[in-house]
Amino acid sequence: MTVDSCLFCKIIARDIPSKFIYENEEVVAINDIYPKAKTHVLVLSKKHIATIMDLKEDEQDELLVGKMTLAARDIAREKGLPGYRLSFNVGKTGGQEIFHIHLHLMSDHG
Repeated sequence: MTVDSCLFCKIIARDIPSKFIYENEEVVAINDIYPKAKTHVLVLSKKHIATIMDLKEDEQDELLVGKMTLAARDIAREKGLPGYRLSFNVGKTGGQEIFHIHLHLMSDHG
């Protein structure tokens, strides 16, 4: 998959309409269109990286994953969630459907 054909890259570029519920310089967050929980938010990296396995062991990618996690925390706080799950699906056999790193924030509350 190339950046040009990536669904999440098109959403981030606003080529496909989507309501951002959070945005900063590194990430955006949207509601999952096929939620698996009452609250199901996707925190998307603005930088196209296909899977967690493709992260570089450098400060930039390390900070990016940390910022994705902090964004999820901030969204959960804003929504008043008393508890939630965070997960990355990695690779096809790990349940990843779109090959652009994204963090799932899920809760049965919200």
